[in-house]
Amino acid sequence: MSNGTILIAEDESRIRRMLKDYLTSCNFKVLEAEDGKKSMEIFYAEHNKIDLILLDVMMPLMDGLEVLAEIREVSHIPVIMLTAKSQEYDQLCGFKHGADDYITKPFSPVILLAHIEAVLNRSRLNSNEMISVGRITIDKIGMVVKVNNDKIYLTPKEYDLLIYMVNNIDTVLSREKILNNVWNYDYFGDGRTVDTHVKQLRAKIGADYIKTIHGRGYRFEVNVCLSQ
Repeated sequence: MSNGTILIAEDESRIRRMLKDYLTSCNFKVLEAEDGKKSMEIFYAEHNKIDLILLDVMMPLMDGLEVLAEIREVSHIPVIMLTAKSQEYDQLCGFKHGADDYITKPFSPVILLAHIEAVLNRSRLNSNEMISVGRITIDKIGMVVKVNNDKIYLTPKEYDLLIYMVNNIDTVLSREKILNNVWNYDYFGDGRTVDTHVKQLRAKIGADYIKTIHGRGYRFEVNVCLSQ
């Protein structure tokens, strides 16, 4: 039984071949694209079958961030960015465009597999329920969020942040705890990343749901919203 289908969008044939051989040995089906345009062609043709995309940042014709931005206009499919760059700025650009995770070359295939399994597990856990809190409804099967019955668009990280906060309602969550649970175990960001995403999420769902607990973090509340 297959563990899922992964699209590898990588212009270096050596890396693409190595990834394909390893992931095939781990019982994944693999699709390959050598440039940004080809990756989009495969995505549009096979998106209903693809479970995750490994997306190189530096590719010809369309770079990885352009590809990711176009994908995020129509899909929340999990995406892990691959790049030779290690600067925090490049990571933040990827997350801002909707990446689910980020790994820097060179990397161990075993470590990459751990990232893939973590992202897929989060995606599958978030795919089988309907949640209603206050004026917010979340269809986790379709990954659709509505406020007052109006559909709103969230980036994948904003969506993950909302789900995490809703699952921990009325609990004070530190920035570090949010980073560890929403951005996963080895993301080297800081509290500003959380603050930025909280600000963006508030603007979309309403400011009253997420309270700032000064010196400690954030708390998701519903009672204030229900009383208005």
